[in-house]
Amino acid sequence: MTDAAPRLHALVEQLLGVPLPVRVRAWDGSQAGPPDAPTLVVRNRRALRRLLFKPGELGLARAWVAGDLEIEGDLYLALDLLSGLIWERGEEARSLTEAVRDPQFRSAVRGLLKLAGPPLPPAPPPEEIRRTGHLHTRRTDRRAISHHYDVGNDFYEIVLGPSMVYSCAYWDAPDGTLEDAQRDKLELICRKLALTPGQRLLDVGCGWGSMAVHAAREHGVRVVGITLSQEQATYARKRVADAGLTDRIEIRVQDYRDVSDGPYDAISSIGMAEHVGTAKYLQYATDLHKLLVPGGRLLNHQIARRPQRDESAYHIDEFIDAYVFPDGELAPVGTTVTQLERAGFEVRDVESIREHYALTLRRWVARLEDDWERAVRLTSPGRARVWRLYMAACAVGFERNRLGVNQVLAVRTPESGDSGMPLRSRTWN
Repeated sequence: MTDAAPRLHALVEQLLGVPLPVRVRAWDGSQAGPPDAPTLVVRNRRALRRLLFKPGELGLARAWVAGDLEIEGDLYLALDLLSGLIWERGEEARSLTEAVRDPQFRSAVRGLLKLAGPPLPPAPPPEEIRRTGHLHTRRTDRRAISHHYDVGNDFYEIVLGPSMVYSCAYWDAPDGTLEDAQRDKLELICRKLALTPGQRLLDVGCGWGSMAVHAAREHGVRVVGITLSQEQATYARKRVADAGLTDRIEIRVQDYRDVSDGPYDAISSIGMAEHVGTAKYLQYATDLHKLLVPGGRLLNHQIARRPQRDESAYHIDEFIDAYVFPDGELAPVGTTVTQLERAGFEVRDVESIREHYALTLRRWVARLEDDWERAVRLTSPGRARVWRLYMAACAVGFERNRLGVNQVLAVRTPESGDSGMPLRSRTWN
């Protein structure tokens, strides 16, 4: 029989109560759905078993990472179309309790179970990480960082390019180069921190050393860069040596909670605070405040999520938690600003660069796709698939304003009240 796709398409629409906006092609070659839409390829019945056993994002993620699901056509368009079903239905979606009372819902589930067939789905793909122990201890943070960043420096070179900057770039125009946009981002941060020769800069979550090298070479500061990733530290130290900056830059494998050699004139934290966790964020902000001289500046560059009407109902993204950023937590920008101020900072500027991250992610995806076979050899097919889906989905998230990214400039203002900030710190175009 070659009717799996029409049956699957009809059952999913019955289950969801809304039209399925993508085309479906099943393992038997059959197809159903809008003819001009991107195609969701269901390669085997195992994909259905994964989804039925673990409904929602995690089941979809497991099927995708294992290669049981694929998308043909425009990946971004497909994710955009599906986002309304997976992430954005909000109050329009029925609760599971309400749904199971609906005879049509129960009938659709029975139909999908029959179509999926036995047995139970296999174990999750090996790329999935499981939580162990308490969140955001030094040990669990090291484990989470290692899972994400110790994938291999060669793999990150494919995705990030020569700049090796793993955070939102700052674009002058959409058709600019990734390298220029990342350089401009680093320079923007240095200008916001008002770096001058001889100052001490602490770069928290220094990655592969890009900010440290730029700040030392272009602004003459002395830099301490800290990371929990051994592979990042090794790579960064080589870059520092190759640039002839070993007298001005020290790279450490160190937790921010263990830095005790302040004071510093400035601190940059670029794409690191997402790893801190809600329960530890005030400690993070307080620790950095103590490390600054009076009048010292912090530039906190951080991804944000949109606030929920009921914050107590917010849950961590299952796919990202299991495959990408274990234990990572996003907060609304207002929460971040409040925590920084509770720690004693005076927040002087908040700049949203949301659209810039969508551009950055699309460039990273393009680089990965252009060198796909090598990326797979360096990691695994599943790992490469994780990164392609993660970055493309995030690009859509930033474009649709589901996600944001903000640079928050804060000052350890002394008791005199003299922040050292100019009267006009920004010029608007």
